[in-house]
Amino acid sequence: MTVRPGDTCLAMGISDLPILAPGHFMSVMESACVAALVELLENGETTIVDKFDISLIDSVGIGTEVRATARCIEVVDRTMIFECDVYDGERHIAYSRIERTAVERVSFLARTAAQAITKLS
Repeated sequence: MTVRPGDTCLAMGISDLPILAPGHFMSVMESACVAALVELLENGETTIVDKFDISLIDSVGIGTEVRATARCIEVVDRTMIFECDVYDGERHIAYSRIERTAVERVSFLARTAAQAITKLS
């Protein structure tokens, strides 16, 4: 991802610095996890995030191209644990440990929709 002005802490109103916002670090790491877990899922399954621990090592500004890597380090029942890293070129700028749980897509969406309807009542 290339950092755009709208991706910054300044644009999101979380600080006065035009640096990549933490939420975008998380998004690029999530995308790397999704790409890495495709072969671990059964047909009709997807995953949801259970836990996300992130450490930011350095900041990057507008125009910087960042890339993330993810590798599954452990599978416990339906939970997959990933280690992720974000780089600016060769410079390591963030890392995380993410836990994702496999769910059956249709059942999960039906349950979520039912919960939303209950809240409207």
